[in-house]
Amino acid sequence: MHEGHEGHHGHGPAHEHRAPAAAHGAGGPVSWGTAARATLHCLTGCAIGEVLGMIIGTALGWGNVPTMILAIVLAFFFGYALTLRGVLAAGVDLRTAIRVALAADTLSIAVMELIDNGVIALWPGAMDAHLSEPLFWIVLAIALAAAFVITTPVNKWMIGRGKGHAAVHQYHH
Repeated sequence: MHEGHEGHHGHGPAHEHRAPAAAHGAGGPVSWGTAARATLHCLTGCAIGEVLGMIIGTALGWGNVPTMILAIVLAFFFGYALTLRGVLAAGVDLRTAIRVALAADTLSIAVMELIDNGVIALWPGAMDAHLSEPLFWIVLAIALAAAFVITTPVNKWMIGRGKGHAAVHQYHH
């Protein structure tokens, strides 16, 4: 989903280049805005996977553990898929695109999944809430927000060292 996102990682007229070296994977100072955009990108894939996994698990009558495992697997799948789409659109071969997606998203998605699933697992009644209940959606929103807040500094640190989403920047021209 990188296409049409001129300002996605600090590129384009809507965002000034505060740290050109970091924006192109070389490491260096990174703005909080750049880190937040990278985190929001990962969060989008995670949220799609989480919700879809919960819907599928619930529809199939699965228990909490298999449903959570499916949601986590789908969160990684959709997180990687969003990055792959943008990198492949830049004309990169599939093997390289997969390596870029793995490098860009693995730690970010893992931290998000740990946080959001941890919040859901620890919130009283959340694991037993059904999709039709407000508690399910309220706790999911809180869990995803917590994951965003905690993962943004992780992404800022990684991008500043030329890692994580810094691997994707060279394909956003």
